[in-house]
Amino acid sequence: MMKILIDIGHPAHVHLFKNLIWSLKKKGHDVHITARDKEIVLKLLNYYKFEYTLISKSRKGLLHIGKEMIQRDYNLFNLVRKIHPDIMIAVLDPSITHIGKLLKIPTITLTDTEHAAIANALTFPFSDIICTPSCYKDKIGKKQIQYNSYHEISYLHPNYFKPNPKVLDELGLSIGDIFFVIRLSSFEASHDIHTLKIRSEYIGRIIEKLEEHGRILVFSEPGQDSQLKKFECTISPEKYHDILYYSHLYIGEGSTSAEEAAILGTPSLHFERLSINGKIQGVAPFIGILEELQNKYQLLFSFYEEEQLLNKLDELLIDIVHAKSEWYTKKEVLLKDKIDLTAFLVWFIENFPSSVDTIRRDPRCLDHPGGGF
Repeated sequence: MMKILIDIGHPAHVHLFKNLIWSLKKKGHDVHITARDKEIVLKLLNYYKFEYTLISKSRKGLLHIGKEMIQRDYNLFNLVRKIHPDIMIAVLDPSITHIGKLLKIPTITLTDTEHAAIANALTFPFSDIICTPSCYKDKIGKKQIQYNSYHEISYLHPNYFKPNPKVLDELGLSIGDIFFVIRLSSFEASHDIHTLKIRSEYIGRIIEKLEEHGRILVFSEPGQDSQLKKFECTISPEKYHDILYYSHLYIGEGSTSAEEAAILGTPSLHFERLSINGKIQGVAPFIGILEELQNKYQLLFSFYEEEQLLNKLDELLIDIVHAKSEWYTKKEVLLKDKIDLTAFLVWFIENFPSSVDTIRRDPRCLDHPGGGF
């Protein structure tokens, strides 16, 4: 049996790794979890009754992020030297790879974020293996393993996710009731330093349009637009994906929730605008998963100009019930195309490093839905 360390640095990582952790433990492996206190990470870990070691607390600003990284390196070094895992896994975490290289412990880095330039530069050189979706645009070199799936499929695949309609009861809703989800981000990660938010006047116009057709539920990070306060949803965070599944439309900043909505079969409008050297542009052309969900599957539409988003919103609201039905059919096509990422990761870790050789000999094994894992 193996001793495995899995690091959790973001709420999405809890979901990404939770089924992997349960699967590995069920097989008898010794899994250690380290965590970063960021947003609702600890709340989710506690909800799922995971034991973990707190390594650091999220900070704002590049200077403080740098200080936190030093703290993480120090705390991880002491912990890893004590437990000496056989392998360590994380999503684009420099500290895991630094300590792995220093203590000669293999590290697997997962990433799906091409434009995270700072984190990439600090992580990739020290990683042993870098796992990316096949739609990931950058070519990293011989360390890269590309699988035909997305991070979000590791927890939204039908093998693991079963929507719970009882969540709607808590909100005074029933299946078939028309409601919409809005999520605004704080954009405090290192790769968000060039990101601009939806302007306040357009938030007001979005609300006006949606209110004519159904109920609005808002999930926002602290300090967001005051217009949204009366729509804020305070339901427990572990129920968020159930709400996304049953909602008729998602609008939001940041990519993770937009991708989740799309994969669940909910019409998804994503907004993310970058200002680089005075030039305004969208983020979608830089991120493979956004481009694939939009161009290949038409489950998500990404915008960096508010007027374009409003035009698409008007189009969908003409018959939102039909749109929801259409999206369900399209997401079934997507799921048939993709492999079960959790099953792949279990196989890959248990058979490491020979699993790397297997993939090198026949990369096509990662293209087949189900993967044979």
